[in-house]
Amino acid sequence: MGRVAHEKDPFKILIATMLSLRTKDSTTDEAARRLFSLASTPFMLSDIPQPVVEEAIYPVGFYKTKARSILQTARMIMEKHLGQVPDTMEELLEFPGVGRKTANLVLILGFDKMGICVDTHVHRITNRWGYVTTKTPDETEIVLRRVLPKRHWKQINNLLVPYGQNLCLPVNPSCSRCTINTYCDRVAVRRYR
Repeated sequence: MGRVAHEKDPFKILIATMLSLRTKDSTTDEAARRLFSLASTPFMLSDIPQPVVEEAIYPVGFYKTKARSILQTARMIMEKHLGQVPDTMEELLEFPGVGRKTANLVLILGFDKMGICVDTHVHRITNRWGYVTTKTPDETEIVLRRVLPKRHWKQINNLLVPYGQNLCLPVNPSCSRCTINTYCDRVAVRRYR
């Protein structure tokens, strides 16, 4: 969600984040650009036929399911929220295809509210460190809300995602190149470089 992450429009952030699930940032950025060139508001998007949305967002993963969810979300925003993306976790979670990670990202980037965006990288790394002991990203977020100082909430995802993509890999992490390896418990790490 590279380029769209710089947006301040909660609607564009919401839709681009929905597109980003299991999709590379470059693919997400291009799909979001194509979609927003057709429709950049919930009002405009809610009138576009699903096959047109599918074509605009292809080749994002699960593009047919995402197109359906995006259209349902745009219509819900129009009908239930008078065309405005809501700014509460509970209301954002009502949209199809929106989980806590997406909702937190919309709250943080779109509304400048506090949140902790926990994806697989944040979940894996904080567990690997021994900082939390959880089974799912949602559980990790709940525990981090208790143990992580608030001043780090908004930035933890930005810091750990590239770290998890390049150094602290899911399998065979590069522990010898890690500058904080002496503080890491290496929980569940079988082999490392």
